Amino acid sequence: MSGYFAHETSVIDSGCAIGEGTKIWHFSHIMPDCVIGERCNIGQNVVVSPGVKLGNNVKVQNNVSIYTGVICEDDVFLGPSMVFTNISNPRSAIIRRDQYEETLVKKGASIGANATVVCGNSIGEYALIGAGAVITKEVLPFALVVGNPAKQIGWVSEYGHRLHFDETGIAICPESNDKYKLENGKVSKFVL
Repeated sequence: MSGYFAHETSVIDSGCAIGEGTKIWHFSHIMPDCVIGERCNIGQNVVVSPGVKLGNNVKVQNNVSIYTGVICEDDVFLGPSMVFTNISNPRSAIIRRDQYEETLVKKGASIGANATVVCGNSIGEYALIGAGAVITKEVLPFALVVGNPAKQIGWVSEYGHRLHFDETGIAICPESNDKYKLENGKVSKFVL
């Protein structure tokens, strides 16, 4: 028993480490030397390229391409048909496999449907990337970004709710009652 589920139409190459409770659905291809954590869900028609690392409880929706150089920490959500890149200046006739750039998606971040993440950029903890956004620079933790190129339009909680800060720089998540502090252009969870 392998400890994970893989649909019979999926292809899993040798050298992969796949965690307990992970599910891999129809027509997905997991390429060599990938590390996929526990309790992940890999949707239909997903490509996970060699050497990709996915943490625990990562949700990958249908038609997502995750290219070499991408690292997703725990609890990341990748929306339908979103895509990563791994070369800044691709050319068909020039081989640049030794120039793949790293993209780090930190814990709890969510990337909306049809978004594109240009390689070499990090997405901070619990950031929320709107559908169709094009990420061309670093995204701060808890940032809400939309558009092409993506621009920050606000802040969100760990639960994905929009945060509204008072005059002292404090906001409360309506679902969890967690407190957040805005200071020097960055948000952090407020700890008593």
